Amino acid sequence: MDFDFKAGSIPLLVSMPHVGTDIPDDIAARLSADALARPDTDWHLAQLYGFLGEMGASTLAARWSRYVIDLNRPPEDTNLYPGMDTTGLCPLDTFASTALYLEGQAPDEHDVRGRLVRYWQPYHRQLRSEIDRLLALHGKVVLWDAHSIASVVPRFFEGRLPDLNFGSAQGTSCAPGLEQAVVGVARAQERFSVAVNGRFKGGYITRHYGQPDAHVHAIQLEMCQVLYMDESAPFAYRPQVAAEVQPLLRKLTEAAVGWVRA
Repeated sequence: MDFDFKAGSIPLLVSMPHVGTDIPDDIAARLSADALARPDTDWHLAQLYGFLGEMGASTLAARWSRYVIDLNRPPEDTNLYPGMDTTGLCPLDTFASTALYLEGQAPDEHDVRGRLVRYWQPYHRQLRSEIDRLLALHGKVVLWDAHSIASVVPRFFEGRLPDLNFGSAQGTSCAPGLEQAVVGVARAQERFSVAVNGRFKGGYITRHYGQPDAHVHAIQLEMCQVLYMDESAPFAYRPQVAAEVQPLLRKLTEAAVGWVRA
């Protein structure tokens, strides 16, 4: 399978497009040692969000590494943040600006088209199919796009990121009530810092599938990895640290479900 999918029963679908670590052998042979360490993976998110099964949420988690193709980028590879540095549909470098490919081995246009068909499209077909199924069951649905990132990435931003970074494409990917319900829970606590539509406004999945007028309400959460894991190799999960933020994550997703059911 090209992804790990579990169908749920409540109007919540959690997408994890950057958790994949698999790299096909033919692509791996062209990659640098830095790339094969997969430093920009959204490590351990499925474990961190392990409570979703109890909730009855649907989950969709990528199998393939974002270095194969980035499932959260537009198929035409337009920049989601015009004028700002970002990585593309088939990235050529890591977040630390080190080359992903050996000399002369970067993908050409033919490679990119092939990867779109082989790796990108299956994930998005499943995403669309599950949204439609949940809409048929419930009349409206929340799409929660789950991400994580190192807390300090000088290439993209100065200093340390806020702990919890919510994105709703400047309020266009979901109804104001959903954003208020979720962010309200986040801001009711004082331990973790919060930003809304700051450096992270939501990627392709949030922006493309979030259609409030069609009853699909999408919101992205980009969280600092230091909240639950080691940010340096081998990127170990830290259960005791994760246990501090997991109850809040559950409250956030429960607030989204509570809003969509109201």
